[in-house]
Amino acid sequence: MTVPKALTIAGSDSGGGAGIQADLKTFSAFEVFGMSAVTAVTAQSSLGVLGVLDLPPEFVGRQIDAVLDDLGADAIKTGMLATKDIVGTVAGRLRAHRGAPVVVDPVMIASSGDPLLQPAAREVLVRELLPLATLVTPNLHEAAVLADMAVDSEADMAEAARRIGALGPRHVLVKGGHLKDAATDVLWDGRTLTRFPAPRVEGPATHGTGCTYSAAIAAGLAHGRALIEAITEAKAYVTAAIRGAIQVGRGAAALRHVPQSRAR
Repeated sequence: MTVPKALTIAGSDSGGGAGIQADLKTFSAFEVFGMSAVTAVTAQSSLGVLGVLDLPPEFVGRQIDAVLDDLGADAIKTGMLATKDIVGTVAGRLRAHRGAPVVVDPVMIASSGDPLLQPAAREVLVRELLPLATLVTPNLHEAAVLADMAVDSEADMAEAARRIGALGPRHVLVKGGHLKDAATDVLWDGRTLTRFPAPRVEGPATHGTGCTYSAAIAAGLAHGRALIEAITEAKAYVTAAIRGAIQVGRGAAALRHVPQSRAR
């Protein structure tokens, strides 16, 4: 029996709601064998980020090599990369291990407002990592930074996707979860815009939605699904996870990563 495998390269969330922990839960929900390369360790809870400890870039690279030299991967996603040296190392290792589709979640700021990517790292991310991406998945804030424009509407999202596409990724998915009236996402493939409309889900859980969405897309790609199919399935999964949110701490609610039909 062949089991799809996916590697997440991201930071650890000690509270379990985002980062590596959310990614691995998502991979399991999609019946994908999850592997990880940890870039940073956070002291984090449902109330926010209390501290961040970045790992040495060379050790991040060693984790990636250890996984890909032995197990390989059917899809790879990146999340919190924190520093320019870590971004550069990850890009270098991905160039050395080409083959699997790469989903880049350009994590710049936590839902709590805490910064998760140093300003100096943005230039390296644009120059070295984005050209390696099968798909990059910025939210409105991240799209505004990468496209150097205000992004407040669906028309802005489309223009931002085109500008980010010019930076090198094969596909750009600008996520509309922070739009006022809807949660429509826009995909640009260099020629065509595809909309993924959805009503806004009012709920207490926003922490970890970006990590979960990109991990779900990577899981779909690991199964060999076409990108649009993987995005459609991932969006439905995240929507259900928000609707089924559970209160586990005194702050933000947590997404329900295990579909309720499977929970006991």
